[in-house]
Amino acid sequence: MDRCIVLVDAGYLLGAAASLLAGEPSRSRITVDHAALIQGLRERAESDTERPLLRIYWFDGAPDRVPQPEHRRLRVMPRVTVRLGALTRSDGRWAQKGVDAAMHAELTELARNRACSDIVLVTGDGDLLPGMMAAKEHGVAVHLWAVQAADGDYNQSEDLVAEADERRVLDRIWITKAVRAKDLGGICAPSPAPRPEIAAILSAPLPESALPGRGERSARDTEHAQAAPGENGSEERTPAAKGVPTPKDLAALRAPGAHAPPHPANATLRWSSDKGWVDRPGSAAESAEAAMLPTLAQLTSAEQRWADREEDITTVGGDPYEVGQVFARRWMGRLSDPAQLQKLSAMYPRVPHRIDGELLRYAARFGLLAHKDDQIDEHDRYAIRAGFWREIDVRTTAEHAPAGE
Repeated sequence: MDRCIVLVDAGYLLGAAASLLAGEPSRSRITVDHAALIQGLRERAESDTERPLLRIYWFDGAPDRVPQPEHRRLRVMPRVTVRLGALTRSDGRWAQKGVDAAMHAELTELARNRACSDIVLVTGDGDLLPGMMAAKEHGVAVHLWAVQAADGDYNQSEDLVAEADERRVLDRIWITKAVRAKDLGGICAPSPAPRPEIAAILSAPLPESALPGRGERSARDTEHAQAAPGENGSEERTPAAKGVPTPKDLAALRAPGAHAPPHPANATLRWSSDKGWVDRPGSAAESAEAAMLPTLAQLTSAEQRWADREEDITTVGGDPYEVGQVFARRWMGRLSDPAQLQKLSAMYPRVPHRIDGELLRYAARFGLLAHKDDQIDEHDRYAIRAGFWREIDVRTTAEHAPAGE
């Protein structure tokens, strides 16, 4: 059959691209426009082989072979088939398992069935040498593509290079049409614009008063907090408490048999946010209002749920900040009572528990789990919530802007 097929080892292609553009092979250091990348591979394959494309096979690893957001987007693209191997962690490093074997099996099967006249291999692994030789014996021309190496040397098996019928190098200019290095020099995500109602709290000194009987314990807690051991055994300095009761403290005061007096009416709770520590009054009325706010699931019809899934697969990139924005836009767009948006906005910077849990579960769909205890990385959580509040702030600011502005 006079047509070509492309087999892509995504680990090699994107790892080598990361080395070239970001100086290290970590795929977390690059951003990939998968639609542009697939289009570029198709055009280059048809040009080099002078044959129409039959299909692009994308081989990659995934934890438990569960498709990640990029895999879901890729497999709905025309002429793209995704094959997943396992992604396992050993000695602190992620490694693909089964990808080479799957590529070898596909390569030999396509050649044996004479499904094409030309096969393009985008890989550097010498384990594919037997498959390449078998394909050649079945009369298939094998084209080997390399990603330009960061050090100017080969990043492919020399045996593969020697056995290939044709060889091409995807240079930096070609790679940067679809891949770019992330700028990791700053904070994890843009911060929401400052809000006047929070500025006064942030500028005020933290309260120094402590609850009865806490003085001696607070001194010990402060000493411990200032030299808390980190995960790797090193000491990490953390903010010390300044006498503000935590929810746990207040619960202890309410507990049956507690010797301490009831908590004061003006007790203050402290909540963490992208703004740092923010003091908020512990109000039962606020909790009741938060419980009355609808979740996105309650606002979403079956048709909208299908459309949301389609948008997640084909459009949403999975950046934590963007994920928070998308969730907020959907929630706001489906509210029937504008007053509920104002209630939520007044709770800034704390996302109500029910909505926050739903937000983080939504974010987990995009592969944002840190793969340790199935928790989302702390920096990603900040970025998700920052994107959420930014979108809320943009909408509420626009609604309160004078006409004509």
